[in-house]
Amino acid sequence: MRFLSMIRIDEKTAKAPTEKLMTDMGKLIEEMTKAGVLIDTAGLRPTSEGARVRLRGGRVTTIDGPFTESKEVIGGYAILEAKSKEEAVEHARRFLEVHGDEWDLECEVRQLDSGEPQQ
Repeated sequence: MRFLSMIRIDEKTAKAPTEKLMTDMGKLIEEMTKAGVLIDTAGLRPTSEGARVRLRGGRVTTIDGPFTESKEVIGGYAILEAKSKEEAVEHARRFLEVHGDEWDLECEVRQLDSGEPQQ
């Protein structure tokens, strides 16, 4: 099963990653990739560089960032291969723990829908 792990951050209080965090994260990413658990991962550029495209009442509108009304935004993602939701959550926990106590992060983990009928 594949899962999408979305990292939520507060852009207003987020800080640049330290060299230690980048090294530790690199080791974890390498380990998870070799194990076949990590399919893809990336951080996202700030909302100030993004846009939202919305469909409401049959009308499509576009809003350029930043999105000041949002306290937390998606700051990165990972696509994980796991045997269960519990295993995917454990991988997300490891990712968060690498950040130490200086960060305030949240990770949402959701299974990707294969498009095949559920049994």
